[in-house]
Amino acid sequence: MTHNIAGIDVHKKLLVVVIADAAEPDVPLQSRRFGTGSTELGHLSAWLGQYGVVEAVMESTAQYWKPVWMELEPHMRLHLAQAQSNKAPKGRKSDMADAKRLVRRFAAGELMLSFVPEAGQRAWRMVTRGRLQLVRERVRLQNQIESLLEEGRIKLSSVISDLLGVSGRRILRALGGGETHPETLAALGDQHLKCGPGLLVDALTGSMGEIHRRLLTQHLDRIDLIDRQIEELNQLSAAQMQPHQDAVLRLIEVPGIGAEAAQQILAEIGPDAAAFPSAPQLASWIGVCPGSNESAGENHSARSPKGNRFLRRLLCQAAQAAVRTKGSHLQSVFQRLIVRLGYVKAVWAIAHRICKIVWNILHQRARFVELGEAINPKAVRRAINHHLKALRRLGYHIPASPTVVVGG
Repeated sequence: MTHNIAGIDVHKKLLVVVIADAAEPDVPLQSRRFGTGSTELGHLSAWLGQYGVVEAVMESTAQYWKPVWMELEPHMRLHLAQAQSNKAPKGRKSDMADAKRLVRRFAAGELMLSFVPEAGQRAWRMVTRGRLQLVRERVRLQNQIESLLEEGRIKLSSVISDLLGVSGRRILRALGGGETHPETLAALGDQHLKCGPGLLVDALTGSMGEIHRRLLTQHLDRIDLIDRQIEELNQLSAAQMQPHQDAVLRLIEVPGIGAEAAQQILAEIGPDAAAFPSAPQLASWIGVCPGSNESAGENHSARSPKGNRFLRRLLCQAAQAAVRTKGSHLQSVFQRLIVRLGYVKAVWAIAHRICKIVWNILHQRARFVELGEAINPKAVRRAINHHLKALRRLGYHIPASPTVVVGG
């Protein structure tokens, strides 16, 4: 049974729409231009409904496709095409031709379509990605603070492990407030600091100017604000994902995946990974599998494809943490691979394995079973309890002794 489909070429202020029959996509039935304001989007929805459009495809132009998507989402099936896959021949590009080409290539199955989750999961993404941006901003400010200290000949970061820890913040606040005596500043440090009083006094002997102190105070105030905002987003994320607590608990059993990483995984691929029928498809979408550039029967490059940059980063970090988990199966695999692949490729191989593990945990509702040769049940329990405490701080209601499967 045929039906009408629409191709929408999206711009910031303009929408160019073409309607065609799915059986004859080369013959446009109707075409029209719309604005992108609320009233015009309402007219677009009514116009598409008038011609019986049940399916629409649009280009992923920056963020301008989002209002159109949200307006049409309740009324028809929508598809988001990557703009590169609808590229026009050089010298033959026009807005109307782009919309017609969208319909034609969509009907022929030639477009690369993006995964757009449902509205609830999109809200999770906004929270977790917003938290990531705040964390990056915090790191940038910490680097600026260290640069200020170096200019003032203060070597505090060389003698304490956490510059923005409790002791570090007390000392930095005092520095920003105008305190210059190294002994007084050193007394603000915790007595259990490994560096010792003498080394701390020497590191705090410098010459911070007035401008340095004012900038230091501003940076500390901004970091305090960012810390509060990160905590708010943590609580909001936990509240939104509370119904899927079991999936989070199963994910944190995997070496290298912590509480916040588990939340971001759910936000990016969903609690059941339902959009990905197989683990290889998920790995290809993320971009952690070998690529293919074959010509004349020869693969010229196995470089990983570009994928979801948020999960690529997360799985790479999880892999580097997993290969440092003593006695784990992933560590033993890494030690075998690093000999012939080198560190970088071996880590990517572990990230690929973690991706497949994540798919099985979510899609098949499986549990991770550690098959390492030197399993220490107490160490496994300590690691999991560490993540459980983090989840409780985020607001999850977790029983005191949840069941954890650890195999040999």
